[in-house]
Amino acid sequence: MTSQTNTHAWRFFRAGGFDQVQIQSGADLLNLAALDQKLWAALACPTRGIEFDPQTLDLIDTDHDGRIRVPEILAATKWACGVLRSPDDLVTGGDSLNLSAINDATEEGRNLLASARQILLNLGKGDATAISVAEATDTVKIFAQTRFNGDGVIPADAADTEDVRAMIQDIITCLGAETDRSGKPGISQAKADAFFKDAEDFAGWNAKSAAEAATLMPLGDRTAAAHAAFSAVRKKVEDFFTRCRLVAFDERAAAALNRQESEYLELAARDLSISAEEVAGFPIARIAAGQALSLKDGINPAWEAAVRRLLNDAVVPLLGERSTLTAADWQTLSAKLAPYDAWLASKAGISVEKLGLPRVKEILAGNSRGAISELIARDKALEAEANGITAVNRLVRFHRDLVRLLNNFVNFRDFYRRERRAVFQAGTLYLDGRACDLCVPVSDPARHAKLAGLSSTCLAYCDCSRPGAKMTIAAAFTDGDSDNLMVGRNGVFYDRQGRDWDATITKVIENPISVRQAFWAPYKKLVRLIEEQVAKRAAAADAASDKKLGAAANEATTLDKKQDAQDVGPRKIDVGTVAALGVAFGALLTAFAAIAGYASGLLRLPFWQVCIAVAGLLLLISGPSMLIAWLKLRRRNLGPILDANGWAINGRVRLSVPFGGSLTTVAKLPPGARAIANDPFAERPSIWPRIVLVLVLIGFALSLLNQFGLLHRITGIGTSQSDLQAGMRKM
Repeated sequence: MTSQTNTHAWRFFRAGGFDQVQIQSGADLLNLAALDQKLWAALACPTRGIEFDPQTLDLIDTDHDGRIRVPEILAATKWACGVLRSPDDLVTGGDSLNLSAINDATEEGRNLLASARQILLNLGKGDATAISVAEATDTVKIFAQTRFNGDGVIPADAADTEDVRAMIQDIITCLGAETDRSGKPGISQAKADAFFKDAEDFAGWNAKSAAEAATLMPLGDRTAAAHAAFSAVRKKVEDFFTRCRLVAFDERAAAALNRQESEYLELAARDLSISAEEVAGFPIARIAAGQALSLKDGINPAWEAAVRRLLNDAVVPLLGERSTLTAADWQTLSAKLAPYDAWLASKAGISVEKLGLPRVKEILAGNSRGAISELIARDKALEAEANGITAVNRLVRFHRDLVRLLNNFVNFRDFYRRERRAVFQAGTLYLDGRACDLCVPVSDPARHAKLAGLSSTCLAYCDCSRPGAKMTIAAAFTDGDSDNLMVGRNGVFYDRQGRDWDATITKVIENPISVRQAFWAPYKKLVRLIEEQVAKRAAAADAASDKKLGAAANEATTLDKKQDAQDVGPRKIDVGTVAALGVAFGALLTAFAAIAGYASGLLRLPFWQVCIAVAGLLLLISGPSMLIAWLKLRRRNLGPILDANGWAINGRVRLSVPFGGSLTTVAKLPPGARAIANDPFAERPSIWPRIVLVLVLIGFALSLLNQFGLLHRITGIGTSQSDLQAGMRKM
């Protein structure tokens, strides 16, 4: 979208390294569409995963894609400003909206006002002069005392007569209920039409059986039982005759088509019952070429009862008394029941069958259909009023929430003013003696870390849990140091509702937190390196010592008297050992000599040059680390952290060092507190720092004495007074 020419005088405030527009008046809202989008803090945000009323966000998200974009923000602002007398009411906000604030000079405003009064009237608050979000939202209470609510769904108690109420209940029983705005189960016109169509189809299907009874029901009322017995064994009987035909084609197939002996041996090891599923899968009778199906003997035990019903309910009534059933008999039986089978397969209106044919005929003979359609039409006539109630809910929510959303979208006022938390801040993490306020919810930590790592911010990903719930957050540490931030450390996270969660660090993205930390970083690394090396050497020495002790013990057990006699004599000196000791001693002397030489050279310098030399040495060691930290701290950016959560941040949102100090607070004693310094269990302080300090002070003192020639006069070393004067003349 291109910027528009506009005479409105905008006011901006600077925070986070960029200029942000202030939303202070209704005029700002009226001219929001003319504000250049390049000056907006964000261009899109998700409707979930932020601390904001999701119902309000859903009302703004008109395309229902789960994201709020600039055009939807502008449309919501324009509509809200248009239905209020003064857009300044949106800036004031509040949970309740005065009815007098609605602009009744327009038709839409008058409808809104009428709907708001109707809501209050339905709630028994007809004299109220304001309506709250809770009152406008609770549609169940709003429509609880009304028969019609404009949604086209009527519950049973909306009917005028008992017959119609029973009819509505029958429809719900057969096709299920729809829920109307009052929360009651009901039916719509589409559901009523579907029910009556099913009723007509079911009645017509049954009428066909009466008209063609001689063909469809050869046994009259007993035809259904005969067909049920026939259908129960149809597949097994047809399988039997098919197998017999295959054996007639090739006798070699008999062994395969009857079950193998190995399968019977497997079954024999089990406890069997007549209805065992393993046996039910076998053929219904023994397979042989031209074999007729015995109806009394030699039947698979799992199918005996079904075959007995087939004989009594279908074979005897339709074919006469017999003990076997040939393939031809089976075809004859199938042909006699085929019309009933086809009629049964064409059954229509199955949904109303549970009511029974007499009730279905009664419904079709009555006038309930017209009465139900009339009720639904009366309900639909109130659709405009009901939609107005929905619009009231939209208006009171925008009155409460819209400007707050703008202060987290058009600008980040809530985030930088620190008066209340921004919508993307999920809560506070307490860990390592710090409280971190910049915590964002994360659905996919691995994916989030790829982009959030570009923020140059120290982030700790934590798995949070409480009874029945889990979540993951990313917490920004912007003050203190990162020495004790490590995977596995535990803390407590408090969400925006004040609920506490157990939090455990699962991933840390290392980035500088302060220049002070960067100054000490090289020395801490050196100390850790020395500790690691000492630990390795100590472990190696301990292992070597154990090995030598073991060898010595083994040797001691095998010494004999001859060896004892040899040991009494003079020992030979190990020349190699002596040489090694000499080399080590010489190396130590060389190192001390070098240090003494440097110290002697340093003592010849003036005192101020010694200070510069020491400062230069510290700068040489810590300077690169501090420079890198300073550069990264200048690049510290909120944008990638939010972009990784689905936002579209429109610029560089800096997290400066002073502002970062407000986002992460370090533990401090409260004002007026007194601390007892004596710790009875404290470790004894090491004497070496004091020795080093004394040596440094002595060095500075000697350098100062040498500068004035006093050191040479007292000790005979250093620079003499005459040398100093000669040096001054040369200068």
